[in-house]
Amino acid sequence: MIIKVVAKTDGFVRRRRMTAETAGSDPGVAGASAGAEVRWLGGRFWGVSESIVGSLTPRIGGETELQTVDFTRSAQDAQTEDTEPDYEGLPQGASTSTHMLAGAVAGIMEHCLMFPIDCVKTRMQSLQPDPAARYRNVMDALRRIVATEGVWRPMRGLNATAVGAGPAHALYFASYEKLKKTLSDVIHPGANSHLANGTAGCAATLLHDAIMNPTEVVKQRMQMYNSPYRGVLDCVRAVWHKEGAAAFYRSYTTQLTMNVPFQALHFMTYEYLQELLNPHRQYNPSSHMLSGALAGAIAAATTTPLDVCKTLLNTQESLALRSLSSGQGQGAHRHISGLAHAFRTVYRLGGLKGFFKGVQARIIYQMPSTAISWSVYEFFKYGLTKHQHDKRRTPHVEADI
Repeated sequence: MIIKVVAKTDGFVRRRRMTAETAGSDPGVAGASAGAEVRWLGGRFWGVSESIVGSLTPRIGGETELQTVDFTRSAQDAQTEDTEPDYEGLPQGASTSTHMLAGAVAGIMEHCLMFPIDCVKTRMQSLQPDPAARYRNVMDALRRIVATEGVWRPMRGLNATAVGAGPAHALYFASYEKLKKTLSDVIHPGANSHLANGTAGCAATLLHDAIMNPTEVVKQRMQMYNSPYRGVLDCVRAVWHKEGAAAFYRSYTTQLTMNVPFQALHFMTYEYLQELLNPHRQYNPSSHMLSGALAGAIAAATTTPLDVCKTLLNTQESLALRSLSSGQGQGAHRHISGLAHAFRTVYRLGGLKGFFKGVQARIIYQMPSTAISWSVYEFFKYGLTKHQHDKRRTPHVEADI
Protein backbone atom coordinates (compact mmCIF):
# COMPACT_ATOMS: atom_id res chain seq x y z
CA MET A 1 0.00 0.00 0.00
CA ILE A 2 1.50 3.37 -1.05
CA ILE A 3 0.95 6.30 1.32
CA LYS A 4 2.07 9.89 0.85
CA VAL A 5 3.47 11.17 4.11
CA VAL A 6 2.62 14.86 4.33
CA ALA A 7 0.52 15.09 7.48
CA LYS A 8 0.82 14.20 11.15
CA THR A 9 3.28 11.82 12.69
CA ASP A 10 3.77 11.46 16.42
CA GLY A 11 1.14 14.12 17.04
CA PHE A 12 3.12 16.90 15.32
CA VAL A 13 2.46 18.54 11.98
CA ARG A 14 5.39 17.76 9.73
CA ARG A 15 6.09 18.65 6.10
CA ARG A 16 9.13 17.30 4.29
CA ARG A 17 10.40 19.44 1.42
CA MET A 18 12.62 17.56 -0.96
CA THR A 19 12.88 19.44 -4.27
CA ALA A 20 11.63 22.77 -5.58
CA GLU A 21 9.58 22.76 -8.76
CA THR A 22 10.50 26.26 -9.86
CA ALA A 23 13.22 26.18 -12.45
CA GLY A 24 16.36 28.07 -11.52
CA SER A 25 15.50 28.40 -7.85
CA ASP A 26 18.34 28.00 -5.39
CA PRO A 27 18.07 24.63 -3.65
CA GLY A 28 19.82 26.12 -0.63
CA VAL A 29 16.95 28.53 -0.11
CA ALA A 30 14.41 25.72 -0.10
CA GLY A 31 16.58 23.68 2.21
CA ALA A 32 17.14 26.59 4.58
CA SER A 33 13.41 27.11 4.95
CA ALA A 34 12.60 23.46 5.62
CA GLY A 35 12.97 23.71 9.40
CA ALA A 36 15.03 25.08 12.29
CA GLU A 37 17.47 23.51 14.66
CA VAL A 38 17.43 24.91 18.15
CA ARG A 39 20.58 24.50 20.23
CA TRP A 40 19.85 23.83 23.88
CA LEU A 41 21.73 22.65 26.98
CA GLY A 42 25.23 22.49 25.68
CA GLY A 43 24.75 21.24 22.17
CA ARG A 44 21.66 19.02 22.33
CA PHE A 45 19.29 19.61 19.49
CA TRP A 46 15.70 19.01 18.77
CA GLY A 47 13.84 19.54 15.51
CA VAL A 48 11.18 22.20 15.63
CA SER A 49 8.36 21.70 13.14
CA GLU A 50 8.00 24.17 10.31
CA SER A 51 4.65 25.24 11.65
CA ILE A 52 6.46 27.08 14.48
CA VAL A 53 8.96 28.71 12.15
CA GLY A 54 6.17 29.69 9.78
CA SER A 55 4.31 31.42 12.60
CA LEU A 56 7.39 33.46 13.56
CA THR A 57 9.02 34.26 10.19
CA PRO A 58 7.66 35.13 6.74
CA ARG A 59 7.98 32.70 3.85
CA ILE A 60 11.12 33.17 1.82
CA GLY A 61 10.42 34.75 -1.54
CA GLY A 62 10.55 32.47 -4.56
CA GLU A 63 9.24 29.36 -2.80
CA THR A 64 6.55 27.50 -4.64
CA GLU A 65 4.76 24.22 -4.24
CA LEU A 66 7.18 21.46 -3.42
CA GLN A 67 7.03 17.77 -4.12
CA THR A 68 6.40 15.14 -1.46
CA VAL A 69 8.11 11.82 -1.18
CA ASP A 70 6.28 8.48 -1.26
CA PHE A 71 7.06 5.89 1.37
CA THR A 72 5.90 2.32 1.37
CA ARG A 73 4.06 1.92 4.66
CA SER A 74 1.88 -0.83 5.95
CA ALA A 75 -1.76 -0.13 6.82
CA GLN A 76 -1.01 -1.06 10.41
CA ASP A 77 1.78 1.55 10.62
CA ALA A 78 -0.49 4.21 9.16
CA GLN A 79 -3.21 3.40 11.67
CA THR A 80 -0.73 3.52 14.55
CA GLU A 81 0.52 6.89 13.32
CA ASP A 82 -3.00 8.30 13.16
CA THR A 83 -3.68 7.35 16.77
CA GLU A 84 -0.66 9.22 18.16
CA PRO A 85 -1.78 11.92 20.63
CA ASP A 86 -1.66 15.62 19.75
CA TYR A 87 0.72 17.63 21.91
CA GLU A 88 -1.66 20.27 23.26
CA GLY A 89 -4.70 18.05 23.01
CA LEU A 90 -3.19 15.67 25.57
CA PRO A 91 -0.72 17.68 27.69
CA GLN A 92 -0.29 14.73 30.05
CA GLY A 93 1.83 13.19 27.28
CA ALA A 94 4.68 15.42 28.44
CA SER A 95 6.75 13.96 31.26
CA THR A 96 7.24 15.55 34.67
CA SER A 97 10.89 16.24 33.84
CA THR A 98 9.75 18.10 30.71
CA HIS A 99 7.43 20.29 32.78
CA MET A 100 10.22 20.97 35.28
CA LEU A 101 12.82 21.87 32.64
CA ALA A 102 10.40 24.06 30.71
CA GLY A 103 9.21 25.71 33.94
CA ALA A 104 12.74 26.42 35.15
CA VAL A 105 13.72 28.10 31.87
CA ALA A 106 10.47 30.09 31.81
CA GLY A 107 10.92 31.29 35.39
CA ILE A 108 14.51 32.42 34.93
CA MET A 109 13.75 34.26 31.69
CA GLU A 110 10.62 35.88 33.13
CA HIS A 111 12.38 37.30 36.19
CA CYS A 112 15.61 38.28 34.45
CA LEU A 113 13.98 40.12 31.52
CA MET A 114 11.58 42.06 33.76
CA PHE A 115 13.96 42.71 36.65
CA PRO A 116 14.44 46.49 36.10
CA ILE A 117 10.65 47.02 36.26
CA ASP A 118 10.54 44.90 39.40
CA CYS A 119 13.13 47.21 40.96
CA VAL A 120 10.97 50.23 40.15
CA LYS A 121 7.87 48.50 41.60
CA THR A 122 9.68 47.85 44.89
CA ARG A 123 10.74 51.48 45.21
CA MET A 124 7.35 52.90 44.27
CA GLN A 125 5.73 50.79 46.99
CA SER A 126 7.86 52.52 49.63
CA LEU A 127 5.55 54.17 52.19
CA GLN A 128 7.94 56.98 53.14
CA PRO A 129 10.57 57.20 50.39
CA ASP A 130 13.62 59.41 50.52
CA PRO A 131 13.00 62.72 48.67
CA ALA A 132 15.53 61.60 46.05
CA ALA A 133 13.56 58.39 45.46
CA ARG A 134 10.12 59.82 44.73
CA TYR A 135 9.08 59.11 41.17
CA ARG A 136 6.19 60.23 38.97
CA ASN A 137 5.89 57.03 36.96
CA VAL A 138 7.81 53.95 35.82
CA MET A 139 9.81 55.62 33.04
CA ASP A 140 10.70 58.58 35.26
CA ALA A 141 11.94 56.14 37.90
CA LEU A 142 14.10 54.19 35.45
CA ARG A 143 15.63 57.38 34.00
CA ARG A 144 16.48 58.80 37.40
CA ILE A 145 17.86 55.56 38.81
CA VAL A 146 20.18 55.12 35.83
CA ALA A 147 21.20 58.80 35.77
CA THR A 148 21.93 59.16 39.50
CA GLU A 149 22.93 55.66 40.60
CA GLY A 150 24.43 54.05 37.50
CA VAL A 151 23.25 51.95 34.60
CA TRP A 152 23.54 48.66 36.51
CA ARG A 153 21.68 49.83 39.62
CA PRO A 154 18.25 48.50 38.50
CA MET A 155 19.83 45.03 38.18
CA ARG A 156 21.07 44.68 41.77
CA GLY A 157 19.85 41.40 43.27
CA LEU A 158 19.33 39.76 39.88
CA ASN A 159 21.70 36.88 40.66
CA ALA A 160 19.74 35.95 43.80
CA THR A 161 16.49 35.97 41.83
CA ALA A 162 17.92 33.82 39.03
CA VAL A 163 19.16 31.21 41.51
CA GLY A 164 15.77 30.97 43.23
CA ALA A 165 13.54 31.26 40.16
CA GLY A 166 14.81 28.08 38.46
CA PRO A 167 13.89 25.47 41.10
CA ALA A 168 10.85 27.46 42.25
CA HIS A 169 9.25 27.53 38.80
CA ALA A 170 10.28 23.95 38.05
CA LEU A 171 8.22 22.75 41.02
CA TYR A 172 5.53 25.32 40.29
CA PHE A 173 4.71 24.20 36.74
CA ALA A 174 5.30 20.48 37.33
CA SER A 175 2.99 20.35 40.35
CA TYR A 176 0.39 22.49 38.57
CA GLU A 177 0.28 20.20 35.52
CA LYS A 178 0.08 17.06 37.66
CA LEU A 179 -2.61 18.37 40.02
CA LYS A 180 -4.64 19.93 37.20
CA LYS A 181 -4.88 16.60 35.39
CA THR A 182 -5.63 14.62 38.56
CA LEU A 183 -8.33 17.02 39.79
CA SER A 184 -9.87 17.46 36.33
CA ASP A 185 -10.27 13.69 35.99
CA VAL A 186 -12.16 13.67 39.29
CA ILE A 187 -14.23 16.86 38.97
CA HIS A 188 -14.97 16.98 35.23
CA PRO A 189 -13.59 13.92 33.38
CA GLY A 190 -12.59 14.57 29.78
CA ALA A 191 -13.04 18.36 29.98
CA ASN A 192 -11.44 21.50 31.37
CA SER A 193 -12.40 22.35 34.97
CA HIS A 194 -11.92 25.91 36.27
CA LEU A 195 -12.14 24.64 39.84
CA ALA A 196 -9.34 22.15 39.15
CA ASN A 197 -7.21 24.84 37.49
CA GLY A 198 -7.63 27.25 40.41
CA THR A 199 -7.01 24.60 43.06
CA ALA A 200 -3.92 23.27 41.27
CA GLY A 201 -2.56 26.81 40.97
CA CYS A 202 -3.04 27.44 44.71
CA ALA A 203 -1.30 24.19 45.67
CA ALA A 204 1.61 24.87 43.30
CA THR A 205 2.05 28.29 44.93
CA LEU A 206 2.87 26.69 48.30
CA LEU A 207 5.96 25.01 46.84
CA HIS A 208 6.94 28.01 44.71
CA ASP A 209 6.80 30.52 47.58
CA ALA A 210 8.67 28.26 50.00
CA ILE A 211 11.71 28.58 47.70
CA MET A 212 11.20 32.16 46.48
CA ASN A 213 10.46 33.90 49.79
CA PRO A 214 14.09 34.14 51.03
CA THR A 215 15.08 35.25 47.53
CA GLU A 216 12.43 37.99 47.64
CA VAL A 217 13.74 39.28 50.96
CA VAL A 218 17.31 39.60 49.67
CA LYS A 219 16.25 40.97 46.28
CA GLN A 220 13.95 43.69 47.64
CA ARG A 221 16.43 44.88 50.27
CA MET A 222 19.03 45.32 47.56
CA GLN A 223 16.54 47.14 45.32
CA MET A 224 15.72 49.86 47.88
CA TYR A 225 17.20 53.35 47.58
CA ASN A 226 20.53 53.71 49.44
CA SER A 227 20.65 49.98 50.15
CA PRO A 228 23.58 49.40 52.57
CA TYR A 229 24.50 45.96 51.25
CA ARG A 230 27.54 45.40 49.02
CA GLY A 231 26.14 42.25 47.44
CA VAL A 232 23.87 39.23 47.86
CA LEU A 233 26.10 37.38 50.33
CA ASP A 234 26.62 40.52 52.39
CA CYS A 235 22.85 41.01 52.56
CA VAL A 236 22.25 37.38 53.60
CA ARG A 237 24.90 37.59 56.36
CA ALA A 238 23.60 40.93 57.66
CA VAL A 239 19.97 39.81 57.83
CA TRP A 240 20.93 36.49 59.44
CA HIS A 241 23.09 38.14 62.17
CA LYS A 242 20.80 41.09 62.96
CA GLU A 243 17.33 39.57 62.56
CA GLY A 244 17.83 35.82 62.58
CA ALA A 245 16.78 33.10 60.14
CA ALA A 246 13.10 33.88 60.70
CA ALA A 247 13.56 37.18 58.84
CA PHE A 248 13.77 35.28 55.54
CA TYR A 249 10.24 33.96 56.09
CA ARG A 250 8.69 36.94 57.87
CA SER A 251 6.49 37.67 54.84
CA TYR A 252 5.77 34.04 53.93
CA THR A 253 2.19 33.97 55.23
CA THR A 254 1.54 37.37 53.65
CA GLN A 255 3.03 36.22 50.38
CA LEU A 256 0.83 33.12 50.44
CA THR A 257 -2.19 35.26 51.31
CA MET A 258 -1.41 37.34 48.24
CA ASN A 259 -0.23 34.63 45.85
CA VAL A 260 -2.95 32.06 46.50
CA PRO A 261 -5.74 34.33 45.18
CA PHE A 262 -3.32 35.75 42.59
CA GLN A 263 -2.49 32.33 41.16
CA ALA A 264 -6.09 31.14 41.36
CA LEU A 265 -7.18 34.15 39.27
CA HIS A 266 -4.12 33.84 37.05
CA PHE A 267 -4.59 30.18 36.10
CA MET A 268 -8.38 30.32 35.84
CA THR A 269 -8.20 33.39 33.58
CA TYR A 270 -5.42 31.89 31.45
CA GLU A 271 -7.25 28.59 30.92
CA TYR A 272 -10.54 30.40 30.21
CA LEU A 273 -8.89 32.65 27.61
CA GLN A 274 -7.24 29.61 26.04
CA GLU A 275 -10.69 28.08 25.62
CA LEU A 276 -11.79 31.23 23.76
CA LEU A 277 -8.65 31.98 21.73
CA ASN A 278 -7.25 28.49 21.25
CA PRO A 279 -10.16 26.01 21.60
CA HIS A 280 -8.26 23.15 19.93
CA ARG A 281 -5.29 23.68 22.26
CA GLN A 282 -2.68 23.71 19.52
CA TYR A 283 0.74 25.27 20.03
CA ASN A 284 -0.06 28.93 19.31
CA PRO A 285 2.48 31.53 20.54
CA SER A 286 0.19 34.53 20.05
CA SER A 287 -2.65 33.01 22.08
CA HIS A 288 -0.25 31.97 24.87
CA MET A 289 1.19 35.49 25.05
CA LEU A 290 -2.16 37.29 25.01
CA SER A 291 -3.78 34.95 27.52
CA GLY A 292 -0.78 35.18 29.84
CA ALA A 293 -0.62 38.99 29.67
CA LEU A 294 -4.33 39.51 30.40
CA ALA A 295 -4.35 36.91 33.17
CA GLY A 296 -1.33 38.55 34.81
CA ALA A 297 -2.81 42.06 34.59
CA ILE A 298 -6.14 41.07 36.18
CA ALA A 299 -4.50 39.10 38.99
CA ALA A 300 -1.90 41.83 39.65
CA ALA A 301 -4.38 44.68 39.94
CA THR A 302 -6.60 42.69 42.30
CA THR A 303 -3.85 41.70 44.73
CA THR A 304 -1.81 44.94 44.87
CA PRO A 305 -2.76 45.81 48.51
CA LEU A 306 -1.29 42.52 49.69
CA ASP A 307 1.83 43.07 47.60
CA VAL A 308 2.39 46.44 49.30
CA CYS A 309 2.21 44.72 52.69
CA LYS A 310 4.60 42.01 51.54
CA THR A 311 7.14 44.60 50.35
CA LEU A 312 6.94 46.39 53.72
CA LEU A 313 7.55 43.12 55.60
CA ASN A 314 10.48 42.21 53.36
CA THR A 315 12.23 45.56 53.37
CA GLN A 316 11.47 46.71 56.96
CA GLU A 317 11.56 50.23 55.56
CA SER A 318 13.72 52.35 57.88
CA LEU A 319 11.84 55.65 57.48
CA ALA A 320 8.53 53.91 58.13
CA LEU A 321 9.93 52.33 61.30
CA ARG A 322 11.18 55.72 62.53
CA SER A 323 7.77 57.27 61.87
CA LEU A 324 6.07 54.56 63.90
CA SER A 325 8.57 54.98 66.74
CA SER A 326 8.26 58.77 66.98
CA GLY A 327 6.59 59.73 70.24
CA GLN A 328 6.63 56.14 71.54
CA GLY A 329 10.18 55.93 72.84
CA GLN A 330 13.36 54.74 71.21
CA GLY A 331 13.08 51.27 69.70
CA ALA A 332 9.32 51.01 70.16
CA HIS A 333 9.08 49.53 66.66
CA ARG A 334 12.15 47.49 65.87
CA HIS A 335 10.38 45.30 63.30
CA ILE A 336 7.10 45.07 61.46
CA SER A 337 5.86 41.51 61.81
CA GLY A 338 2.72 39.82 60.58
CA LEU A 339 0.08 40.71 58.04
CA ALA A 340 -2.16 42.55 60.53
CA HIS A 341 0.73 44.76 61.68
CA ALA A 342 1.66 45.49 58.07
CA PHE A 343 -1.94 46.43 57.19
CA ARG A 344 -2.15 48.83 60.15
CA THR A 345 1.19 50.39 59.22
CA VAL A 346 0.22 50.93 55.58
CA TYR A 347 -3.09 52.51 56.57
CA ARG A 348 -1.50 54.73 59.22
CA LEU A 349 1.26 56.05 56.95
CA GLY A 350 -0.50 56.07 53.58
CA GLY A 351 -4.25 55.81 54.11
CA LEU A 352 -6.36 53.86 51.63
CA LYS A 353 -4.23 55.15 48.76
CA GLY A 354 -1.21 53.54 50.37
CA PHE A 355 -2.56 50.09 49.58
CA PHE A 356 -2.31 50.83 45.86
CA LYS A 357 1.15 52.36 45.77
CA GLY A 358 3.01 51.08 42.73
CA VAL A 359 -0.08 49.51 41.14
CA GLN A 360 0.89 50.90 37.73
CA ALA A 361 4.40 49.45 38.00
CA ARG A 362 2.99 46.13 39.22
CA ILE A 363 0.65 45.77 36.23
CA ILE A 364 3.35 46.90 33.79
CA TYR A 365 5.64 44.28 35.34
CA GLN A 366 3.13 41.42 35.47
CA MET A 367 1.66 41.71 31.96
CA PRO A 368 4.87 41.04 30.00
CA SER A 369 6.18 38.85 32.82
CA THR A 370 3.33 36.33 32.64
CA ALA A 371 3.26 36.58 28.85
CA ILE A 372 6.97 35.68 28.71
CA SER A 373 6.54 32.92 31.29
CA TRP A 374 3.69 31.15 29.48
CA SER A 375 5.20 31.63 26.00
CA VAL A 376 8.61 30.28 26.98
CA TYR A 377 7.07 27.45 29.01
CA GLU A 378 4.76 26.32 26.19
CA PHE A 379 7.57 26.62 23.61
CA PHE A 380 10.04 24.51 25.59
CA LYS A 381 7.36 22.02 26.57
CA TYR A 382 6.47 21.66 22.90
CA GLY A 383 10.09 21.33 21.79
CA LEU A 384 11.08 18.86 24.50
CA THR A 385 7.99 16.72 23.97
CA LYS A 386 8.52 16.70 20.21
CA HIS A 387 12.16 15.74 20.70
CA GLN A 388 11.14 12.81 22.90
CA HIS A 389 8.55 11.63 20.36
CA ASP A 390 11.04 11.91 17.48
CA LYS A 391 13.68 10.03 19.45
CA ARG A 392 11.29 7.16 20.18
CA ARG A 393 9.97 7.11 16.62
CA THR A 394 13.24 7.26 14.66
CA PRO A 395 14.26 3.56 14.99
CA HIS A 396 10.83 2.43 13.75
CA VAL A 397 10.88 4.77 10.76
CA GLU A 398 14.39 3.65 9.79
CA ALA A 399 13.37 0.01 10.07
CA ASP A 400 10.36 0.60 7.82
CA ILE A 401 12.45 2.37 5.19
